[in-house]
Amino acid sequence: MPMKSDSILSKNGVSYLIPFILITSCFALWGFANDITNPMVKAFSKIFRMSVAEGALVQVAFYGGYFAMAFPAAIFIRKYSYKAGVLLGLGLYAVGAFLFFPAKLTGEYFPFLIAYFVLTCGLSILETSCNPYILSMGPEDSATRRLNLAQSFNPMGSLLGMYVAMNFIQNKLNPLDSAERAQLSPEQFEAIKNYDLDVLIAPYLIIGLVILLMLIVIRCVKMPKNGDSVKNVHFAVTLKRIFGIRHYREGVIAQFFYIGAQIMCWTFIIQYGTRVFMEQGMGEQAAEVLSQKYNIAAMIFFCCSRFICTFLLRYLNPGKLLMILASVAGVLTLGVIFIDGIAGLYCLVAVSGCMSLMFPTIYGIALDGMGEDAKFGAAGLIMAILGGSVLPPLQAAIIDMGTVFGMAAVNVSFFIPFICFVVVTAYGSRTSSLKA
Repeated sequence: MPMKSDSILSKNGVSYLIPFILITSCFALWGFANDITNPMVKAFSKIFRMSVAEGALVQVAFYGGYFAMAFPAAIFIRKYSYKAGVLLGLGLYAVGAFLFFPAKLTGEYFPFLIAYFVLTCGLSILETSCNPYILSMGPEDSATRRLNLAQSFNPMGSLLGMYVAMNFIQNKLNPLDSAERAQLSPEQFEAIKNYDLDVLIAPYLIIGLVILLMLIVIRCVKMPKNGDSVKNVHFAVTLKRIFGIRHYREGVIAQFFYIGAQIMCWTFIIQYGTRVFMEQGMGEQAAEVLSQKYNIAAMIFFCCSRFICTFLLRYLNPGKLLMILASVAGVLTLGVIFIDGIAGLYCLVAVSGCMSLMFPTIYGIALDGMGEDAKFGAAGLIMAILGGSVLPPLQAAIIDMGTVFGMAAVNVSFFIPFICFVVVTAYGSRTSSLKA
């Protein structure tokens, strides 16, 4: 009997369709967590009467969790399985979400940072498991295209996160702006803070329940055991081996800067747009909500572009396409800096269309040909998400300056994402000969 031909989701006659659908659903779930969180920098700054830099500690805690758990996750997955890693990741994700309730009861900012850290320890394990798992679900020559397809569903979760943040958090917070909140008496401040925190935690508690349900479904479904045969862990030896590979080592660096750029563009679009609309005479809360609509438009552009780029990868070299889009992103970022007003905001929205290809393509190129080492290689690339923790506070510190060289500081701050796109462009150029 002739063997069925391979396709993007089958190998040696084995179909991976159902496992692919379930694991791809996890991409949407961590997309939700990422993009309900970005607007919370501004929300926490208002609720606790803090600076933008202090509010950006949300991103430090959020992406710090990715950094802290990536290699422990790889060791766990290597010893057990991809499925075990997915289940553990979902479990910590749910625990972190539920921790928002006791954090609210304290009325303090720091416990929320702990909740975010626990939640993203779960996301780190989840991403360290899911990305290479998807790469293994079919022929190696279509691995990058398969990962781009799975990652196409990540922005759908992101869009939902943005929608929930706008309609169920930002729109429902007390309408007092930052200046008015600064004038409140301690009693008034506490009352409004408690009300706002009740609003803020509700979506996190609901997503915690959804994650638990997803955990139960995946636990009950038989999943493939691709790459689960090697149990011995030689941590130092493996690290030395994988970081000796140039396209992997440079991929980790490129991913660090890409993630930083992505988080900065999606977090500080709120500050950028709020300044633009308030200069037009709009109130602060209305300007924030309208800015979030532009953020949603950016994510829609990102989502559509992801599918287009997945199609283009059938015909174009991944490194070359990465180089082209990163170059265009850099030019658009210069527009964000030097073109004031609504046109600069349009440039910032357009950057998202260029970013859509970057994470999965850097990921696929970096792990090309690594085989079983992909489990540890994946951990290094997830640790690179630390860029989302390190770089946004630098941009926030610039924004807090108000003006720099006679220009609005929020505009000048986008020089940091510009530098990030230069690094990604260089990586695309250096890897354009690879066939990932």
